[in-house]
Amino acid sequence: MPNGCTPMSGSERIALIGAGAIGGQVARLLAERDTPVRIVAVGVSDASRARAVPAGAMVIDDPAALAATGATLVVEAAGRASVESWGVAALQAGADFAVSSTSAFVDDGLLTRLLALADRHGARILIPPGALGGIDALAAAARMGMHGVTHIVTKPAAAWAGTEAETLCDLHRLAAPVTFFEGTARAAADRFPRNANVAVISSLAAMGLDDTRIALVADPQARHNTHRIEASGDFGRMTVEIENYPLPDNPKSSAMTALNLVRLIENRVQRLVI
Repeated sequence: MPNGCTPMSGSERIALIGAGAIGGQVARLLAERDTPVRIVAVGVSDASRARAVPAGAMVIDDPAALAATGATLVVEAAGRASVESWGVAALQAGADFAVSSTSAFVDDGLLTRLLALADRHGARILIPPGALGGIDALAAAARMGMHGVTHIVTKPAAAWAGTEAETLCDLHRLAAPVTFFEGTARAAADRFPRNANVAVISSLAAMGLDDTRIALVADPQARHNTHRIEASGDFGRMTVEIENYPLPDNPKSSAMTALNLVRLIENRVQRLVI
């Protein structure tokens, strides 16, 4: 743990949903940093498959089993399809629910239902910054009038393979960057759910899914994923740009996504919160 970050008494009980690269990196970093939390469960789609999990954590594939784990925080990193079932179970159990696959919230009805459950059971829905930086400043600026927010997502051309981008441009023959999508955050996250969760994060922080503008760019020369957020409002103007390196275990996931989850968890157990 960093100097000055004295842990609070008691231990947070964490359930990680998803046993992939992001969840694995979160578990490793928490252990390496000796963060005073306990990972009590790992939620997966099929508990019969052998997989490495933190010592002492039970493997569950039924969201209804969450309540028995005593988890106080459920952290989702398993994909859009997992958000509703695990979110409902977490909130009904009175646990806070941290959502990584925020593209699920293009369905306004889902977010409304989860918020109602959170209110009924005294829990919270937490949206970590994911692969982004500057979300704290963007959310703060939104307390005053906002004029506009544009979020530009640039990735290597190959990173868009297997998505609708293949029908919008020739990813394999690009000689220069191509903006193949411009539109609302809702449309971006709906059409590119595995690549544009960040569109929902930046939109929820400020102007909403239908008023935040998103541009998606394929760049044949890019080596990493870059996010650039430009915002203006009564607060002034801001531009935030971050270039993310991938996780070693999964080149399609940014290391910052796991790091922001670790920060969220540590902020719940430290007396000094930044």
